[in-house]
Amino acid sequence: MGEWQGKSVLVTGCTGMIGSWLTERLVEEGAGIVGIVRDHVPKSYLFLKGIHKKINLTFGDITDFHLINRVLAEYEVDTVFHLAAQTIVTIANRSPMSTFETNIRGTWTLLEACRLSPTVERVVVASSDKAYGQREDLPYIEEHPLEGRHPYDVSKSCTDLIARSFYHTYGLPVAVSRLANVFGGGDLNFNRIIPGTIQSLLQNRTPVIRSDGTPLREYIYVRDAVEAYLVLARNVHRQEVAGQAFNFGPHRPYSVLEIVEAVVKAAGLSLKPDIRGKSFFNGEIPHQYSDSSKARSRLEWYPQWELPEGLVETIAWYRDFFERMKVVG
Repeated sequence: MGEWQGKSVLVTGCTGMIGSWLTERLVEEGAGIVGIVRDHVPKSYLFLKGIHKKINLTFGDITDFHLINRVLAEYEVDTVFHLAAQTIVTIANRSPMSTFETNIRGTWTLLEACRLSPTVERVVVASSDKAYGQREDLPYIEEHPLEGRHPYDVSKSCTDLIARSFYHTYGLPVAVSRLANVFGGGDLNFNRIIPGTIQSLLQNRTPVIRSDGTPLREYIYVRDAVEAYLVLARNVHRQEVAGQAFNFGPHRPYSVLEIVEAVVKAAGLSLKPDIRGKSFFNGEIPHQYSDSSKARSRLEWYPQWELPEGLVETIAWYRDFFERMKVVG
């Protein structure tokens, strides 16, 4: 048991990849968890690991104010991690209305309920490095304006600004995370480069790179992402943290080709990917990476997992996952 022993914690988005790992960590540390779930996702890490049996689940929509208000009151929630969102760029482009509804309305609904709650002591809201939009002057720093242009990026720009407005206007103890690309077991969106590459390798197929392989991204292992959320929650009472946004990344961008080659190496294989060289689809930003010096100096947060060791653990998770799916199927 740890410092979260006896805390009453609401995790929205607890069936998502990061939300599942965060929930698991909080359960291990003795917290009482309530998760709000819109859809039952049986292949979620949360359900596959049986974590759902150790928490309270409430089924409903994050945009339902009365639901949020009831959950905060009945469980006497003191800590809120708001991770619920529609996170897939291609879906956001196809369905901007539902993306804005979930990501923007869902955020202000939750924060208003937190503002009115007599028990909530701290709130951590998940934004993203995508909130910055496309910039030439990289790396992103927290002082850069938020200039999302496409539905998902715009929704995160709004989420970020709304969250901080609740601190500056009402004094709500809230802090915002802007994570780099998170990888790890449980990400079932196989259009993403790391899970997609692992899937190809485990199914004896050549991994495909849609672009020319040059776009740059940062990648943070899910265990480091979980610690980023926890360190924010621990420190949100501090004046230099409350109402602030923080980048979290390893200070090391990789090209798409480099990351695929790293996955192949971590799998113990030697092969070349199929590079298609297609142009970017609408809404995809060519290069993205952040400066996380603020998190290092104010929060003493540093990533503990190097890319190769994180990839080895991730590949092992997917190998077990696909074997399990064969048995189930």
